[in-house]
Amino acid sequence: MSITTVGLDADDTLWHNETIFRLTHDRFVDLLTDHDNDLIEARLAEVERRNLRLYGYGVKGFTLSMIETAMELCDGEPPPRAIREILAAGREMLTHPVETLPGVDEALAALSERYRLVLITKGDLMDQERKLAASGLGDLFAAVEIVSEKDRGTYDRVFGRHGTGPGEAVMAGNSMKSDVLPALEAGAFAVHIPYSITWAHELADAPGDHARFGALNGIMDLPGWIDERAGR
Repeated sequence: MSITTVGLDADDTLWHNETIFRLTHDRFVDLLTDHDNDLIEARLAEVERRNLRLYGYGVKGFTLSMIETAMELCDGEPPPRAIREILAAGREMLTHPVETLPGVDEALAALSERYRLVLITKGDLMDQERKLAASGLGDLFAAVEIVSEKDRGTYDRVFGRHGTGPGEAVMAGNSMKSDVLPALEAGAFAVHIPYSITWAHELADAPGDHARFGALNGIMDLPGWIDERAGR
């Protein structure tokens, strides 16, 4: 079977991301000491979900959602200190050092020798470009696509533009909802590589016994999995 192209997610597949969001989330909860923690978390999740269609994914949208949540919980008058702390936390996230996950460098180097690599990621354009540059992995990718959403149409377009179509492509990432299910719908192979934490909005059930689906323990197993399907 011919496989020409490998798509890779970025956040929590190539480098740490959700752990940074969780630390900021906990910092935000600690700011609103006059409110119940469960209430804060539930309201923030609701506001984030509501704002995704407006702000998209990434640090800036998350920061705006924290400010909006604080305003709602404080009847429009959150403590100025809280707003300052939220803005400071957002800036820190946008300058946080990039730490690649174990095995990433070796796996991508091996894959790039045999396949066309395409980075397919959601999030803020400037932040994702910054993280890719800081990771030192940029030269291994033939193309980079920073998209507003990952659905079947996205994979049809990306693998058609940068490869030989989804039928001869593999998508690998930590999100079952964004990296696996829509890629399978488009006709690609899809590999789930779990991260220790998954954002609630990215949770979804595995596809079950699907001929083009794979689940690995880590990215270091990805080259062998793809080579096996490609008959190498």
